[in-house]
Amino acid sequence: MGFWGTSPFDRGAVADFVGDLDDMADGAERLAAIREALCSAVEETGYLEAPEGEVALVAAALVAAGRPGGPPVEERYGPTEVIAEPSQELADLAVRALDRVLAADSEAAELWDDSASGPAWRASADALRTALRPAPESVRGRAGGAGAVADGERENRCP
Repeated sequence: MGFWGTSPFDRGAVADFVGDLDDMADGAERLAAIREALCSAVEETGYLEAPEGEVALVAAALVAAGRPGGPPVEERYGPTEVIAEPSQELADLAVRALDRVLAADSEAAELWDDSASGPAWRASADALRTALRPAPESVRGRAGGAGAVADGERENRCP
Protein backbone atom coordinates (compact mmCIF):
# COMPACT_ATOMS: atom_id res chain seq x y z
CA MET A 1 0.00 0.00 0.00
CA GLY A 2 1.60 3.30 -1.10
CA PHE A 3 1.05 5.75 1.75
CA TRP A 4 3.06 8.29 3.68
CA GLY A 5 0.70 9.32 6.48
CA THR A 6 -2.64 8.59 8.11
CA SER A 7 -4.66 11.27 6.29
CA PRO A 8 -7.04 9.99 3.59
CA PHE A 9 -5.05 12.00 1.03
CA ASP A 10 -1.71 10.40 1.96
CA ARG A 11 -2.13 7.48 -0.44
CA GLY A 12 -1.00 6.84 -3.95
CA ALA A 13 -4.24 5.04 -4.85
CA VAL A 14 -6.33 8.20 -4.56
CA ALA A 15 -4.27 10.34 -6.95
CA ASP A 16 -6.19 9.16 -10.05
CA PHE A 17 -9.54 9.76 -8.36
CA VAL A 18 -8.56 13.27 -7.29
CA GLY A 19 -7.19 14.01 -10.78
CA ASP A 20 -10.41 12.79 -12.36
CA LEU A 21 -12.41 15.10 -10.07
CA ASP A 22 -10.32 18.05 -11.23
CA ASP A 23 -11.01 17.14 -14.87
CA MET A 24 -14.80 17.22 -14.38
CA ALA A 25 -16.83 20.09 -15.76
CA ASP A 26 -18.77 21.17 -12.67
CA GLY A 27 -19.54 20.63 -9.01
CA ALA A 28 -22.57 18.43 -9.68
CA GLU A 29 -20.45 16.05 -11.76
CA ARG A 30 -17.83 15.94 -9.00
CA LEU A 31 -20.51 15.19 -6.38
CA ALA A 32 -21.83 12.37 -8.56
CA ALA A 33 -18.33 10.84 -8.77
CA ILE A 34 -17.93 11.15 -5.00
CA ARG A 35 -21.33 9.46 -4.51
CA GLU A 36 -20.28 6.67 -6.87
CA ALA A 37 -17.06 6.08 -4.91
CA LEU A 38 -19.01 5.95 -1.64
CA CYS A 39 -21.63 3.61 -3.11
CA SER A 40 -18.95 1.27 -4.46
CA ALA A 41 -17.70 0.70 -0.93
CA VAL A 42 -21.15 0.51 0.67
CA GLU A 43 -22.44 -1.96 -1.91
CA GLU A 44 -19.43 -4.31 -1.73
CA THR A 45 -20.70 -7.42 0.02
CA GLY A 46 -17.45 -9.37 -0.14
CA TYR A 47 -13.93 -8.38 0.75
CA LEU A 48 -13.34 -4.65 0.12
CA GLU A 49 -9.99 -4.24 -1.63
CA ALA A 50 -7.66 -1.50 -0.37
CA PRO A 51 -7.75 0.77 -3.46
CA GLU A 52 -11.57 0.95 -3.41
CA GLY A 53 -11.54 1.51 0.33
CA GLU A 54 -8.95 4.27 0.04
CA VAL A 55 -10.96 6.06 -2.65
CA ALA A 56 -14.12 5.78 -0.52
CA LEU A 57 -12.20 7.20 2.43
CA VAL A 58 -11.01 10.22 0.44
CA ALA A 59 -14.53 10.68 -0.96
CA ALA A 60 -15.82 10.78 2.64
CA ALA A 61 -13.09 13.30 3.48
CA LEU A 62 -14.22 15.51 0.59
CA VAL A 63 -17.83 15.36 1.79
CA ALA A 64 -16.69 16.23 5.33
CA ALA A 65 -14.63 19.16 4.00
CA GLY A 66 -17.73 20.54 2.28
CA ARG A 67 -19.75 20.53 5.49
CA PRO A 68 -20.05 23.66 7.64
CA GLY A 69 -16.92 23.74 9.81
CA GLY A 70 -15.56 20.60 8.14
CA PRO A 71 -11.85 19.80 8.06
CA PRO A 72 -10.00 21.42 5.16
CA VAL A 73 -8.83 19.39 2.19
CA GLU A 74 -5.08 18.96 2.06
CA GLU A 75 -4.01 21.41 -0.61
CA ARG A 76 -1.03 19.39 -1.80
CA TYR A 77 -2.93 16.18 -2.55
CA GLY A 78 -6.58 17.17 -2.66
CA PRO A 79 -8.52 18.38 -5.69
CA THR A 80 -7.90 21.93 -6.85
CA GLU A 81 -11.45 22.36 -8.13
CA VAL A 82 -14.29 23.33 -5.79
CA ILE A 83 -16.55 20.55 -4.54
CA ALA A 84 -20.18 21.71 -4.17
CA GLU A 85 -21.57 21.70 -0.63
CA PRO A 86 -22.93 18.20 0.01
CA SER A 87 -26.36 17.38 1.38
CA GLN A 88 -26.90 15.63 4.70
CA GLU A 89 -27.99 12.61 2.68
CA LEU A 90 -24.55 12.44 1.06
CA ALA A 91 -22.91 12.92 4.46
CA ASP A 92 -24.95 9.98 5.79
CA LEU A 93 -23.79 7.87 2.84
CA ALA A 94 -20.20 8.89 3.61
CA VAL A 95 -20.62 7.60 7.18
CA ARG A 96 -21.89 4.27 5.80
CA ALA A 97 -18.85 4.11 3.51
CA LEU A 98 -16.52 4.86 6.44
CA ASP A 99 -18.13 2.02 8.39
CA ARG A 100 -17.52 -0.30 5.44
CA VAL A 101 -13.87 0.75 5.04
CA LEU A 102 -13.27 0.24 8.78
CA ALA A 103 -14.95 -3.20 8.83
CA ALA A 104 -13.10 -6.46 9.45
CA ASP A 105 -13.53 -7.58 5.81
CA SER A 106 -11.75 -4.50 4.43
CA GLU A 107 -8.19 -4.78 3.17
CA ALA A 108 -7.42 -1.16 4.09
CA ALA A 109 -8.50 -1.76 7.70
CA GLU A 110 -6.58 -5.02 7.81
CA LEU A 111 -3.38 -3.40 6.51
CA TRP A 112 -3.65 -0.39 8.81
CA ASP A 113 -4.50 -2.49 11.86
CA ASP A 114 -1.33 -4.50 11.22
CA SER A 115 0.76 -1.32 11.34
CA ALA A 116 1.93 0.88 14.19
CA SER A 117 -0.07 3.75 12.65
CA GLY A 118 -3.37 1.87 12.80
CA PRO A 119 -4.74 3.78 15.82
CA ALA A 120 -3.88 7.14 14.21
CA TRP A 121 -5.57 6.05 10.96
CA ARG A 122 -8.72 5.04 12.83
CA ALA A 123 -8.65 8.34 14.76
CA SER A 124 -8.48 10.18 11.42
CA ALA A 125 -11.55 8.26 10.22
CA ASP A 126 -13.37 8.99 13.51
CA ALA A 127 -12.67 12.72 13.01
CA LEU A 128 -14.31 12.47 9.58
CA ARG A 129 -17.34 10.77 11.12
CA THR A 130 -17.66 13.65 13.59
CA ALA A 131 -17.49 16.21 10.76
CA LEU A 132 -20.21 14.33 8.86
CA ARG A 133 -22.77 14.60 11.65
CA PRO A 134 -25.83 16.75 10.94
CA ALA A 135 -25.18 20.48 11.23
CA PRO A 136 -26.83 22.38 14.08
CA GLU A 137 -30.30 23.69 13.24
CA SER A 138 -29.01 27.27 12.99
CA VAL A 139 -26.72 26.24 10.11
CA ARG A 140 -29.12 23.83 8.40
CA GLY A 141 -31.87 26.42 8.20
CA ARG A 142 -30.03 28.67 5.76
CA ALA A 143 -31.00 28.57 2.09
CA GLY A 144 -29.08 25.98 0.12
CA GLY A 145 -27.34 24.71 3.27
CA ALA A 146 -26.04 21.25 3.97
CA GLY A 147 -29.57 19.93 4.52
CA ALA A 148 -30.62 20.82 0.97
CA VAL A 149 -30.77 18.07 -1.63
CA ALA A 150 -29.41 18.90 -5.06
CA ASP A 151 -31.50 18.12 -8.14
CA GLY A 152 -31.16 14.46 -9.06
CA GLU A 153 -29.29 13.59 -5.87
CA ARG A 154 -32.04 11.41 -4.39
CA GLU A 155 -32.44 9.35 -7.55
CA ASN A 156 -28.74 8.53 -7.59
CA ARG A 157 -28.38 7.31 -4.02
CA CYS A 158 -27.45 3.74 -3.35
CA PRO A 159 -29.49 1.49 -1.07
